[in-house]
Formats: sequence, structure tokens, C-alpha cells
Amino acid sequence: MKLSDFYFDLPEELIAQKPAGIRGQDRLMLLNRETGEVQHLSMDDLPNLITPDTLMVFNNSKVRRSRCYGTKLSDVEGQGGREQEFMFLNQMTPDGNVWHTMVKGAKKVKSGNRYKFTDGSIGTIVEHENDTGSEFRTIEFDCRLDDDWFGRNGHIPLPPYIKREDDDTDSERYQTVYAKETGSSACPTAGLHFTEDMFRRLDEKGIERVFVTLHVGLGTFLPVRTENIEEHKMHEEVYTIPFDVADKINAAKKAGRPILAVGTTSVRTLESASDENGVVRGGSSSTHIFMYPGYKFKVVDKMFTNFHTPESTLIMLVSAFAGREHILGAYKQAVAQKYHFFSYGDAMLIQ
Repeated sequence: MKLSDFYFDLPEELIAQKPAGIRGQDRLMLLNRETGEVQHLSMDDLPNLITPDTLMVFNNSKVRRSRCYGTKLSDVEGQGGREQEFMFLNQMTPDGNVWHTMVKGAKKVKSGNRYKFTDGSIGTIVEHENDTGSEFRTIEFDCRLDDDWFGRNGHIPLPPYIKREDDDTDSERYQTVYAKETGSSACPTAGLHFTEDMFRRLDEKGIERVFVTLHVGLGTFLPVRTENIEEHKMHEEVYTIPFDVADKINAAKKAGRPILAVGTTSVRTLESASDENGVVRGGSSSTHIFMYPGYKFKVVDKMFTNFHTPESTLIMLVSAFAGREHILGAYKQAVAQKYHFFSYGDAMLIQ
């Protein structure tokens, strides 16, 4: 398939720049993936759309304050350098002092460059295979980078289509209410719509929920740069499914109960961890799974998600689940009805 097959026209004013005034007060589109029929609802309607036998699967990864700025240190004493933005993706050594990062304006960031961060710590770009022609760099520090370090030096990593700096509101709102395991470089944003009150209403209906962890890497959001989408390569992301959670998912599948994945990250976790018969394996692993039309889903029966960017791997994933024509038709209606798109936007339930 071609990249252009997943293009749609999206007015810039529909890209949500801030969250809704009250968490969970968002619009909800219901899409029938068999017929393509669409209904325009709200998040308040969600508990009534889910059957009591459903098992809901959430991603409890917590966003790290992973956008950090360092000032280049000059070889000439007393001469300061320019500020450089780094997005910290994953720790590469047990000591926690070497990290894989994505770098803005990477061509100017060479091996041996040294950068001073807000708290005075120093990071040095080290030689590695992706040092040329890539936005990724490895950086080695003179100290261990832990949550306290990111608290001192980091910012909430808002996606680039949000055209503003992060503020105090984002510290709370760009995080799900059930976030627990720190490690994501971007929020699993479908979960942003859920509140404690929503969980209470789901509990009252007897709808069971479980949690998995997939730490979202920015590779998920990198643009597809090949016109033939099959040539695109996804970056790896680390996930964990507790063994008791895997048992619950497998028991639900065996009993014929529907599995509702909340967010594309939960979808990728479940589909990556399953064998050809749809049996989910517990434990930790990594995945570079890329789902586009033609992919056969083995575990997930229903999906709750946000509205995604044109020509992205995420719109390809939901197109694999519901059909490209159905998704593009639903998105056309969303534009006409002025739904808000992307991380802080409105939601879609596909079933």
C-alpha cells in the first residue's frame, strides 16, 4: 500500500492545543467496524456502550519529563554555546548514565560534543553507528540519571503539533489518572479520557479491567518516509504483561468474552505478546510490530482510541482494525463535525 492512501485533509484549527476544561468531558465517536456506521456521542455514554462481559486492557505507563535542554560547552574557556534540545528515550547502561536520545537539529550534534544541563551535570555525545544521517544520538553523563534528575532538568514532552511550551497544567493532564510505571517519552493518550468517576461507573456495571505496560517511544510518532509503507521500520518499544494479567486475558478469550484495548499502545502490547492462536504470554519483552491493512488481529476485539495524524503508523493501525475506507469515512465526518484531533483531542470507540 502507498503512504498517500492514508492522507486526509485536516484543518489546523482542529488540532487540540490544550486539554478539555474538565478531564473526561470529551466527544466520543462510535464506529461500527463491520458496517462503517458512525454515531456522535460523548464520553458520558461510554459505560452504556460496553457489555458487562468485556475485559478492558489499559496501558499504565507514566510519562517521564524527558524533554531536556543542554548548552553546548565550547573548547574555548569562557565561551558559551547554543542551547540544544534532547528527547531522552531509554537508558542504555545499568548505571543509568548512558542514554539513547532523539535530537532536534541532529546534524550539528557530533561525537565528542559536551552539553551542560540545568543542574550543572555534563553529557557527552559518544560514538555510535547512528551518528550520521539520523536524529538519534547516544549521550554519556557524569552522573546517574534518575527520576529526580529528570524532575530538575526535564519538561513534559508535548508532541510537536502542540505549538506551545509545556506548563503546570500539562504535568497533570498529559498523564493518565492510573499512570504507574515511569518510562514513556509520550503519553498513551487514549487513557487521558478516563477519570476515577468513569472507573466507578464501569465498576458498577461489573466491567473488568487489567493493566499492562508499554513504554511509548517516539519511534511510534516518527513520520513514515517511504511511499511504499511495507518498507517502513518501527523502532522498538519495551512492554510488560504481568503473568496474572496474561492469565485473565487468556481465560476471557477462551470464554468468548470481548477484549477491549484502550489505546494503540495496549493493542501493540497484546498483539506482540500473543502466539498464532491468540494466546498471550506474560513477562517482559520488546516489540517493533507495525500493523497496517492486511494484518489479522489475534487478541483485540474492540478498540478505544484518539484521532490520529494523516499518513501516520497509528492511522494505519486503526485502518487495519476497522478498514481503511471506514476509518477515512469516519475521519471525514469528524472533520465536518469539528472534532478535536490528536493527543488532547476527542475519542473514538471501534467495535
